[in-house]
Amino acid sequence: MDDNRIKVLLVEDDPNLGTLLKEFLELKKFDVHLGRDGKEGLELYQRNVFDICILDVMMPKMDGFTLAKLIRQRNTKVPIVFLTAKSQKEDKINGFQIGADDYISKPFSMEELELRINAVLKRTMANRVEEEDGKIYDIGQFKFDFTTQMLTKDDGEKQRLTTKEAQLLHLLCKNLNRVTEREVALKSIWGNDDYFTARSMDVFITKLRKYLRGDEAVEILNVHGTGFKLTVN
Repeated sequence: MDDNRIKVLLVEDDPNLGTLLKEFLELKKFDVHLGRDGKEGLELYQRNVFDICILDVMMPKMDGFTLAKLIRQRNTKVPIVFLTAKSQKEDKINGFQIGADDYISKPFSMEELELRINAVLKRTMANRVEEEDGKIYDIGQFKFDFTTQMLTKDDGEKQRLTTKEAQLLHLLCKNLNRVTEREVALKSIWGNDDYFTARSMDVFITKLRKYLRGDEAVEILNVHGTGFKLTVN
């Protein structure tokens, strides 16, 4: 057994598809643990440490969204990819808000899945390296520690950010008083700039504004047709 293999949690209730995906990924040198429903997937997650989670959405005993929320409570950084036959916009937006890193609609090719997995892993690995080199940013009355994902006000009030909230605020801080282009933010944090990720990013911008509203000198401005600008007056 190669201990350096990427460890994958695959949760898929379709026995034929689950077996096919497991066998294909194992041929590609991934270490795959297959759960047949959400409950079994959670049990596998609790017993192991995974590099990436691939979750079907519609499953018995526990759906993929619920499973992802429970995983996120334990680990804000492990990448999550949803597999689903659903195409409704609300489901995709919900998935990204939970903290999904990608979303693949069925039917898909095995090769596409492999490419998506590798792209997500490459992006999250780059983010981890960046976190290790992270610094503390002064934002008016706030201090933002990117490494710990903690936003602290001068009066001691603290707010721990999710991984994507921290990544987005980090990007805004690096471009303080300059425009952060929407396309750049979407591709560097979510990996693409389609409608669903754009809607998701708007939700995260709203959350960051809420966290920073304690200082009237701090604003996240919409720059029409371009992106966002974090300003400190």
